[in-house]
Amino acid sequence: MTAPLALDPARTALVLVDLMERIVALPLEPRKGTEVLTAAEELATACRTAGATVVLVRVERPAVAEQPPGSGLAAGLAQDGDLEIVKRTIGAFQGTDLDERLRQRGIRTLVFGGIATNLGVESTARAAGDLGYDLVFVEDAMAAFTAAEHEASVRLDFPRLGTVVTTEGVRFVS
Repeated sequence: MTAPLALDPARTALVLVDLMERIVALPLEPRKGTEVLTAAEELATACRTAGATVVLVRVERPAVAEQPPGSGLAAGLAQDGDLEIVKRTIGAFQGTDLDERLRQRGIRTLVFGGIATNLGVESTARAAGDLGYDLVFVEDAMAAFTAAEHEASVRLDFPRLGTVVTTEGVRFVS
């Protein structure tokens, strides 16, 4: 983990992946989904206060008449002004207008949290890196199905793609 970053809120978006009731309730490691959600809510509040963009990504299963119960975002997470992206693949860029919406706002840096670290978060981040965004990963705002999967992303993959911090490491400059 690195020292706190000084992020420009006008050019930064917090991207929270799959913080849906049914996913937050799954058995996760190295922390519970409710702990991830609490950290994500703190980050979202700090971002909104600073004037940064908050992006909430949720998944919908393709080709089904009805989504499973708990497929909405966790209660209270979404606020007016947030961007909601509905994905139908593991990552949030494929088949969505996420890149276009971020570029319209002048966003250059993406700060990531969500579930699962090695799936939805990492897939979205890899695509974002390919698109030229600067990437920040908030380790304590993520979890996976096993601690080993989480650690592999955080210790091996994410440092090659961007900067790994904790929630205390996310700061905005005015």
